[in-house]
Formats: sequence, structure tokens, C-alpha cells
Amino acid sequence: MLIDEKVLSLPNVRQAILAQRLSDGRVRCGLCTRRCVTRSGQRGFCKTRMNIDGDLYTLVYGDLSSISANPIEKKPFFHFWPGSYALTVGTWGCNFTCPWCQNWEISKYPPQPVKASYASPEQLVRMVALEHCQGTSISFNEPTMLFEYSLDLFPVSKRSGFYNTFVSNGYMTFEALKMLRDAGMDAIKFDLKGDVEAVRRYCAADVDVVWRNIREARGLGMHVEVVNLIIPDVNDDEEALAGIAERCLKEVGPDVPLHFTRFYPAYKVTDRSPTPVSTLERARELARKHGIRYAYIGNIPGHRWENTYCHNCAELLIQRYGFDVLKFGITEGKRCPKCDAEIPISGRYVRSVGAWK
Repeated sequence: MLIDEKVLSLPNVRQAILAQRLSDGRVRCGLCTRRCVTRSGQRGFCKTRMNIDGDLYTLVYGDLSSISANPIEKKPFFHFWPGSYALTVGTWGCNFTCPWCQNWEISKYPPQPVKASYASPEQLVRMVALEHCQGTSISFNEPTMLFEYSLDLFPVSKRSGFYNTFVSNGYMTFEALKMLRDAGMDAIKFDLKGDVEAVRRYCAADVDVVWRNIREARGLGMHVEVVNLIIPDVNDDEEALAGIAERCLKEVGPDVPLHFTRFYPAYKVTDRSPTPVSTLERARELARKHGIRYAYIGNIPGHRWENTYCHNCAELLIQRYGFDVLKFGITEGKRCPKCDAEIPISGRYVRSVGAWK
């Protein structure tokens, strides 16, 4: 792409924050763990950041490829502001190579800055209010691509009384993660993609980095939930599933929700059937046996294990159907009404009449 003064003046082309100048006009990106080094005119692995005359620029600041008001349960967040809606946006590009991507139409395409659909942070926050949402969510493609935009958006959102979330593969650097927290990120959902071998082979990444960020995000005080998409013949063997439960317990303890979600054929992986329900049930059972108190099954609307039950007495606390909350039975003190056990819920339940904080 030819860079001229017109492109540099676009509102969606901004100088990147986490960048280190090197010799000979090269620059190292510090946003994700790939830490790409580029020469002038080159883009990094994600295609959203470019070396322009020895400086690194993001090409997607406020370039929104997708926008919609989504139930928070769709992310899925099951223990964060249940029943609420998040104005959800994404951009272009990704730093993973997942061949089963559900949103490949945007994640597998590099941005075209001159064709950007731009919205300022202030404009987006006004839309949150107009759509009667309770917060923001950066999602659809990898939200780390909108890093600089998020740093500006989150404080504006917080001042208006809204929450801020990421739906991420978790491959950002720790410095980037901490900056997001400091800017006002309240919650992050991590997509695991599988065990060490599956993530290396199919995503060209190191899953230990993702686990590190899961642990660090929890330590920074953010609400954390973990999701593993189970793909037949990729990451569905018992050793891999048990290993994920064990690692989750070790890194963040028994109360962080762990979701096992159903795969449907997409993008380059169309030769496999959807994940058998029995495989998902087995994964959840393994997680529970290893001590995970809140293990869920996803992408199967109406299944009993998309509901929340008290870890102590098995009382039905939150009944769901897909993304809808049908029943909410947790007390205002965030306790089980039957046995008084404390239930790890962040934020407040949102319903049509009344709410607790």
C-alpha cells in the first residue's frame, strides 16, 4: 500500500503506542507476544500495524468492521453483569491463524485505511446509550487490534457509567494487558483454542502465553472467564480436556468459569461434523472432577449445563436458553438463596424491572 500524506492524515491511522525503534529504520511492535520487527513499508503479522518511515502506526484506530448490541451471555460471560447488553465492535485482522474462524470475513482480511468506517470513542459511547446497553465489548476479530482505540474508549465509557470488556485470544504482551486494565477494562474472556500442540499447530502460537495472561488478568483484578472450543480430532481427546481443567484450576482457582463450546464447520475446516454433545458433556464432567466449580457447555441452546447451579448445594441459580436469562435466583448479597453460599458474580443483574448492584 502506498503511503502518502492523505493516508497519514486519516483519523483511523495513528501512531502506535507500544513500539521500539531499532537500527536501519526497523521498528519492533510491543503489542502482542509475536513482537514483530518490520522495515519501512512492511506490516506486521496481524496486518493492522505498519512501519512508516521508521515509526509504527495502527491502521485501524476506530475502523469498525462490525457493530451490534449483544447479550453479554453471547461472549460468553456467564458471571459478569448477567442479562445485560454490550455494544460490540470489531475491526480487521488477527494475530492467530485459526483455520476454523467463525468471523473469517473480517479477521482474515487486512484493513484498507482509505475505506475505513470510522467512529470516534465519543461517538461510540453515545451509541451505547442510544442502544440501551450497559457496556462495551471489543470482539468479532481479535480485540487487541483495537488497542489504541480501546485505551481512549474505555475512560470515556467509564465516565458515562458503562463497563468495558474484551473477547480475546489472550496473546497480548503483559504491558498491553496492564494498560488496558488501567484504562478501564473490567472483564476479559480468553479463548484457549486447545492444548499446547493444537495451539502451536493451528494458531501458530504458544498457549503458555495465553495461560500467563489468564493468570495476570485475574491478578490485576479483572473479571475472567475461559472458553475452549472443542473441535473433533483437533483438541477433543481426554488428556487435552483434562489438562485444560487442571491448568485452569492451577492458574486461577475453582471459581473462574470454564466454558466448553461446540464447534460448527467454518472457513477452512468444513470436513468435520459439529462437536458431539457427548464430548462436551465429558469435558464438563472432567472439569468438575478436577475441582472447577462452574463448568459450562456452550452453543447448545437449552442444554442443562448452560445454567448456573450453586457449587455447594446444586440449587438452580441462573436458568438460560442460549443467550437469554430466563430465571435469576441469586440474592442481592450475591449468595445462594438455599444454602447462603457466596456466588462469584461481578457487576449486577440487569432485568426489565428492578436490579441489584
